[in-house]
Amino acid sequence: MDFELEAKDKGSSARAGTLTTDHGDIKTPIFMPVGTLGSVKAVSQTDLRDEVGADIILGNSYHLYLRPGMDTMKKAGGLHKFMNWDGPILTDSGGYQVYSLAHKRKLTEEGAHFNNHINGDKILFTPENVMDIQRTIGADIIMAFDECPPYPCTKEYAKTSMGRTHRWLDRCVNRLAETDSYYDHNQELFPILQGGGYRDLRIESANYISNVESAGYAIGGLSVGEPAEEMYETAELVCGILPEDKPRYLMGVGTPVNLLENIALGVDMFDCVMPTRNARTGTVYTWNGVMNIKNKKWEQDFSALDPSGFATVDKMYSKSYVRHLLRANEILALNILSLHNLVFYLDLVREARKHIVTGDFATWKEKMVVQLSNKL
Repeated sequence: MDFELEAKDKGSSARAGTLTTDHGDIKTPIFMPVGTLGSVKAVSQTDLRDEVGADIILGNSYHLYLRPGMDTMKKAGGLHKFMNWDGPILTDSGGYQVYSLAHKRKLTEEGAHFNNHINGDKILFTPENVMDIQRTIGADIIMAFDECPPYPCTKEYAKTSMGRTHRWLDRCVNRLAETDSYYDHNQELFPILQGGGYRDLRIESANYISNVESAGYAIGGLSVGEPAEEMYETAELVCGILPEDKPRYLMGVGTPVNLLENIALGVDMFDCVMPTRNARTGTVYTWNGVMNIKNKKWEQDFSALDPSGFATVDKMYSKSYVRHLLRANEILALNILSLHNLVFYLDLVREARKHIVTGDFATWKEKMVVQLSNKL
């Protein structure tokens, strides 16, 4: 896996590059659609390839471990073959579930003890078996097993949690060195930076993971309830420490404005359930701002869903029709809105890349932040 840094913006820290994997190239900055259970909700793999044009998608180790299970996954030949996706895949290690399922887990130095949220069975995730799970899934990019601390938390908690994350990282590295890929492609580990909302801990963690030779580095523990400005301050701080010649992945972020602001600070990769999850409740992201398609004002608006959008569905269906489908609980609404939002997100980062290459990203970004913040 190789990363080539191709351009830097003149007025910010934004970068454009290409991350090369055995399943294809990833042009950065990039947004990665989330397919937790081997499916980006309401969107087919054909549409992901041909309509959305996704360079890479995500799967989740914890959820795939429970369903369909690793026996099925291995017999299928890994997630690429199981879901018929020939592009790159990144898998979250389950570290976010350590955070989101706090009421169903217990942490020890060994790992995370969960009560299976489906049937209550007890399961244990350790750095070692999480690496084995991701080997079995066959992801191109494997995430280290970490603890994502809650926000807010005490400095003592954040420091203890960070130390455990670093020790777990060392065990992940050792386990991968002891094992081989089950399939015919390379798999690379991304360490995860933690430290809560504490500047000195973030610096310590950034330096620690930077000393681990890796294909890329992830910034974790953000987008968990902290103010946006704190997110940006942390991203700017750690991007100044993480290796310049490797991609930087900000996990779980975020809104279109979040993406642009963090791109300006030097982040290269993003993922978030927001475009599809919010689509299912009627939120439509457009170049002119955010629209709630359920609002009555669209009831008899027969204009195109998004006249400035580039998805096929944008001009195929009217606002009135999509509103009707959503309010009537028609499944087609979920497909239309999810497709629209994903196409918009990918178009946004591609447009950002163009402006980075031409050197006017900072100026363009400032204008776009105002525009995207509109409530339609």
